[in-house]
Amino acid sequence: MAFPGNNRQTKVVEYRAEVLALNRRRVPAGVLMLIRYPLAGVMLCVVCIVFSVSITIAAECQQRDNFGDWLEHFRQEATSQGISQQTIVSALNGITYDPAIITRDHSQNVFQQSFEQFSGRMVSPDRLRKGANMLKRYGSILERIEDRYGVPGEVLVAIWGLETDYGVNQGKYSTPRSLATLAYDCRRSEKFRAELLDALRITERGDLTSSQMIGAWAGEIGQTQFLPSTYLKFAVDFEGYGRRDLIHSALNALASTANYLKSYGWTAGKPWTEGAANFAVLEKWNESEVYAKTVAYFATRLAKEP
Repeated sequence: MAFPGNNRQTKVVEYRAEVLALNRRRVPAGVLMLIRYPLAGVMLCVVCIVFSVSITIAAECQQRDNFGDWLEHFRQEATSQGISQQTIVSALNGITYDPAIITRDHSQNVFQQSFEQFSGRMVSPDRLRKGANMLKRYGSILERIEDRYGVPGEVLVAIWGLETDYGVNQGKYSTPRSLATLAYDCRRSEKFRAELLDALRITERGDLTSSQMIGAWAGEIGQTQFLPSTYLKFAVDFEGYGRRDLIHSALNALASTANYLKSYGWTAGKPWTEGAANFAVLEKWNESEVYAKTVAYFATRLAKEP
């Protein structure tokens, strides 16, 4: 006969016996955890669901082996975003998948170099000499840009030189094709899908035709290499001709770069060396610390040129 006061103890003994029995039958540890700790079990289920969804997405991504079908779906999305058929046709008709773009995307290692290696290669005597000449050639324009945005000419010319060697090497890739290829790939599809939509909007706005959009393999365009999303936000028509053309107009490209830096907090008259607030703004231009240090170093060298 059991006494009422011993019911709790009896239940505990029975519970332990059940657990031991489960162990003897080699029940997985995850199941025992569900028995002992219900909250932990819920968390385990959530992790399993997330993992399962990730596997499903990856599987679907790997199965997307028809670029034409993907492109047709993208056309429909662009139409739903209010982009005209004329723009969609001009940008997307006839474009094909470019495996060379994916190869380049998966093999980036330039910013794994040390500052000494990268700056030594990028700030060559020839590029420094050309930069000093550009400061003189565009002196009055750079002063106007600095008056409006607060960014010194030395910084803008340094970025200009590093990005495209002062507009000479803007890239050779069709921007719509590059972005469509990267959007179709599994690695960063959503990012580049959005960039491709913004590239169409640049054409829709009248800044550039789709055929004029020739740039870097990752979709950057213009003399200081803006991605389309950045182009839409910060490109300015400094020349006043009604088009924010950053490919053919050095003035627009330099002013747009200054507008970008100012928008991220550039402070006029303050230093740009490492540790200063303006250096943090340079890191907004390119998240690589090596690149930002090289811009700062290059600009400082230009400021000392006669």
